Amino acid sequence: MGDPDVLEMVQEEGRRASREERFFEDLSSRESSFLISEEPRFKKDEQSKDSIFFRDGIRQIDFVLSYVDDIKKEAELKAERRKEFEQNLRKTGLELEIEDKMNSEDGKTYFVKIHAPWEVLVTYAEVLGIKMPIKESDIPRADKIPFSCMLGPLKLPRNVKHPHAEYFTAQFTRHRQELFLIEDESSFFPSSSRNRIVYYILSRCPFGIEDGKKRFGIERLLNSHTYSSAFPLHDGQYWKPSEPPNPVNKRYTLCQNWARFSYFYKEQPFNLIRDYYGEKIGIYFVFLGFYTEMLFFAAIVGLACFIYGLLSMHDNSSSTEICDPEIGGQIIMCPLCDVMCDYWRLNSTCLASKFSHLFDNESTVFFAIFMGIWVTLFLEFWKQRQARLEYEWDLVDFEEEQQQLQLRPEFEAMCTHRKINAVTKEMEPYLPLCSRIPWYFLSGATVTLWMSLVIACMVAVIVYRLSVFATFASFMESEASLKHVRSFLTPQITTSLTGSCLNFIVILILNFFYERISAWITKMEIPRTHQEYESSLTLKMFLFQFVNFYSSCFYVAFFKGKFVGYPGKYTYLFNVWRSEECDPGGCLVELTTQLTIIMTGKQVFGNIKEAIYPLVLNWWRRRKARTNSEKLYSRWEQDHDLETFGSLGLFYEYLETVIQFGFVTLFVASFPLAPLLALLNNIIEIRVDAWKLTTQYRRPVAAKAHSIGVWQDILYGMAVLSVATNAFIVAFTSDMIPRLVYYYAYSKNAIQPMKGYVNNSLSIFLIADFPNHTVPSEKRDFTTCRYRDYRNPPDHEEKYFHSMQYWHVLAAKMTFIIIMEHVVFLMKFLLAWMIPDVPKDVVERIKREKLMTVKILHDFELNKLKENLRMNSSDFAKHLMIQENKVHLAKSAT
Repeated sequence: MGDPDVLEMVQEEGRRASREERFFEDLSSRESSFLISEEPRFKKDEQSKDSIFFRDGIRQIDFVLSYVDDIKKEAELKAERRKEFEQNLRKTGLELEIEDKMNSEDGKTYFVKIHAPWEVLVTYAEVLGIKMPIKESDIPRADKIPFSCMLGPLKLPRNVKHPHAEYFTAQFTRHRQELFLIEDESSFFPSSSRNRIVYYILSRCPFGIEDGKKRFGIERLLNSHTYSSAFPLHDGQYWKPSEPPNPVNKRYTLCQNWARFSYFYKEQPFNLIRDYYGEKIGIYFVFLGFYTEMLFFAAIVGLACFIYGLLSMHDNSSSTEICDPEIGGQIIMCPLCDVMCDYWRLNSTCLASKFSHLFDNESTVFFAIFMGIWVTLFLEFWKQRQARLEYEWDLVDFEEEQQQLQLRPEFEAMCTHRKINAVTKEMEPYLPLCSRIPWYFLSGATVTLWMSLVIACMVAVIVYRLSVFATFASFMESEASLKHVRSFLTPQITTSLTGSCLNFIVILILNFFYERISAWITKMEIPRTHQEYESSLTLKMFLFQFVNFYSSCFYVAFFKGKFVGYPGKYTYLFNVWRSEECDPGGCLVELTTQLTIIMTGKQVFGNIKEAIYPLVLNWWRRRKARTNSEKLYSRWEQDHDLETFGSLGLFYEYLETVIQFGFVTLFVASFPLAPLLALLNNIIEIRVDAWKLTTQYRRPVAAKAHSIGVWQDILYGMAVLSVATNAFIVAFTSDMIPRLVYYYAYSKNAIQPMKGYVNNSLSIFLIADFPNHTVPSEKRDFTTCRYRDYRNPPDHEEKYFHSMQYWHVLAAKMTFIIIMEHVVFLMKFLLAWMIPDVPKDVVERIKREKLMTVKILHDFELNKLKENLRMNSSDFAKHLMIQENKVHLAKSAT
């Protein structure tokens, strides 16, 4: 009985020895590979230009650093920094391989290739709390939706939409490696997780002590130009699939199924985007896609309202009266500027009045209310989509992770003090408030100054419009060749168009400068974490762009024509220029013009810039780099010559989308085609962003995110504001309320209730009451002129004071605002209450997954405990048997 047990014990010892032997053989092979990697001579021609491996063809390149020899004074300091940094990287366990500059395309650039071995990956996967699969999920995918068979042409192939099966997951730990589904160590961690881990190490690796402070982090080395770039590699060419031994080329798959403009009608491969670029970039495209889908419904309703206005344009009574030679042709209007402007007939604005009806009709109120409901549904359904995404992408237990809540290396480098963290009870770098206050004041002053500059520029554009209006008016009146043009291009429209174009140019110029200044100011504030940095920058940039893009629209919607005065007592800007008046049809046409130019111009300019700018830069960079044409243009060199996406690349994409959301919601009552323009733009935008990210930019470092962050709060704020702005636009900018008041209170024609409205809306002024310095010099054969207002006539005892109808209209406007806001807000709160933030099926799936994960972990630990107990009892039995044998041998010997 004893002999088999002894034999088993010997075999077990042999197995342990063999495992140790294999471990040290592996370690020695790694050390030898380090020596090989340092050897500068090798047969480079044998290496594929698309290879993403070290020269041994085994170790995958997870990250690349590049630098160029510096001939300036700091060359030695930079070389010392690089040497120290790379030594410290090796100490953390990373493996490095350096490409000499003689082997590069330009003959100048060194490349440091970095590989994270298994031991490093498992260590930092545990530190970062990365979740990995433990068992294939038995929960079926929730892909079935009503009428899904009709949406077949919009669908992607299943292997592209779902590149891998769904799994139950758990946070990775080194001590439970047997629990996880590890088939191949080289492919267990996806490339996005690998580059994220390597970047985490790079951002915290020290490179020396300077000025008595410990210096660390790749960002600081990049800022000091010690290294020229740091980036993870794309996994192959975007125009062709990779060849073995390279892994499957996800970049090519993304380019074929996502970045092609011919696929504009297809869904996006969100899971593949997430696997390749990480959750943070993935959730942006999910948000942009969902927003575009919701815009489809708003665009249909807006287009229907526009078509209604188009069909009823020739039948509306206001335009008919204005265009009628016997009515509008007989109404003499007061001059629109002093001295230089002449009297004019109302029918000269015939075409403008018809155009105004396109956007100022009965459907305007309906569409304003509809958009108030639409924006609520959009935000509530986005909450649900986000909750579903959190479940599908394993972000349910995710809190702002280390990458966001960790201290920024710049903050740690600036801190000389330390204090105990109240939560972790550990010593952390601390920057006193007194050190930050001066920068906070500078930051606030800068933001205030630039927003004031925007207001000043807007005032300058208003002054331009006021000053050139008289020129346009006199020129167009005197030129006989412009007789036919005057019917559709009036001085008001001409001034409005040129002013809007000038305003758009000013907006772009101010935006260009402020983007750079705000990033610099935010850095100077020394934010503690990455999240604080992004929040501070977001606040600055949004406030500025809000004022920059919307200030002129707010002016036209709520101020222009509201404080004009009346003939003989006009108000003047700076006591020089007379305040602008609205067209007799109202200011809504001009607001529509302003919105169309700014919104369309911004979208067209943005798409052209996003597409052409990186294309031209990359072409020029490749052209400059190819000095040694006989050299091999390697994978890392190809990526090195691409444009950098940057840490703020995604920030500007969100900002662009949110500003567009403002145009769609804040002023949509004046422009029902805004959702349609936004929809068309976003269809192009998705493919432009996909194309440039896949083909023109280096691969960004993967990062996690479970939501769109602070942008969601901004969207909620704009949604609430949009209800108020649209109510005020309908009430004060549109001509809807005055028409309704006339229809119900002042009309005397039962058959045609709106007949006589135009005449009723114009007040009478006695020409003799004009001050001498404002009246046109030529004598006229008429004694009165008309102007748009509700004031008493010259023969009234309170002449030129507001009439009772003015107060009736004002009361009706305020009543409409209160009713509309209450109705829309009531429906908003009701919908928000009815629509759960997390869908019921997602709640059930989360509970099921948590239950199964706990069960799997419990079973694993229980089996491990049983195995340990079995081993301990076996060892005890073997030990007891050996002791008995020793005793038996001792007795035999005696």
